[in-house]
Amino acid sequence: MIATMLELQNATQEAVHDEIIMEMARAIYQNKDNMSSNEFAMAMFQYSAALSAMTTTLVTHVLLTESQINDMVDTIREFEDLGKDITNDN
Repeated sequence: MIATMLELQNATQEAVHDEIIMEMARAIYQNKDNMSSNEFAMAMFQYSAALSAMTTTLVTHVLLTESQINDMVDTIREFEDLGKDITNDN
């Protein structure tokens, strides 16, 4: 349990320090004075979404085996296909 907690903490730290995420933060910080309020809000939203996605990806790899991840991806694809089928029927 403690090992998993430490791995989760490490995954979160890796996400925050990811090169792409850091570059996004740097670009926002350096250009904040040249952005309108809407542009700044959009940039912050995109940064937040990217950081959340990266964190989720890394945490998923801590919590699930490769087989479980593959099963999850297959299930997501099945639901996407089902959604497309339902949308096309209407």
